[in-house]
Amino acid sequence: MKKYTYDEIIYNIEEHKSVSGHNSYKDFYIGITSCPEKRFIEHNVNIKNSWSITLPAIDSETARKAEKYFLCKGMKGGDGGGNNESIYVYCYIITPTTINE
Repeated sequence: MKKYTYDEIIYNIEEHKSVSGHNSYKDFYIGITSCPEKRFIEHNVNIKNSWSITLPAIDSETARKAEKYFLCKGMKGGDGGGNNESIYVYCYIITPTTINE
């Protein structure tokens, strides 16, 4: 499994966002986790039929740094979650059916 640097995570999420049809960062949720599948279930995100992206970072510090970058840009979410195994950065478009906590 390829693991991504901070710059690669930022680039890939920005690139993926650019084709989403949504311009505002406020339309997106960003988070980190050790188990993306579980988090998408908890957020009620249908990953097959919605815009989402998950990238494994080289370490949890890199994941937190990338998460903070997008939180500062205006994406929904919160920093301080996860643990040392939380290397996955995940992002999705907020819809009326997603749970964004």
